[in-house]
Amino acid sequence: MERTAVNPVTWSQEMGFNQGEAVSGETRTLYISGQTAMSADGRPEHDGDMAAQLALAVDNLEAVLTAAEMSLSNLVRLNVYTTDVDALFPHYGVLAGKLGAAGVAPTTTMLEVTRLAIPGQLIELEGTAVA
Repeated sequence: MERTAVNPVTWSQEMGFNQGEAVSGETRTLYISGQTAMSADGRPEHDGDMAAQLALAVDNLEAVLTAAEMSLSNLVRLNVYTTDVDALFPHYGVLAGKLGAAGVAPTTTMLEVTRLAIPGQLIELEGTAVA
């Protein structure tokens, strides 16, 4: 097995984690760390704005996939963590629409949590992709 770190940005390495890890063998699997509404330099964005945070979290998820030469169509597992499921549902179509356009319906778990690692963050997307 060969593991390759995938980091389209570098701030996470300073915090001790990779944005993704590609694992090669008979198939190639990418394990994607939770993606939130963080700027490329590691600053939280869109405090209190669920719609904007979801859109940026999806963009960041796609950036990791792209850096690993994958796309949303390779996503096989998606974990959605939010501090408010009810507030997320009206905006969930942003994510569902992108997944639908990619022709994929990954296994998904949505969990409401008390808080996320970075104060002010409302949603985090964690995934697994296979190519």
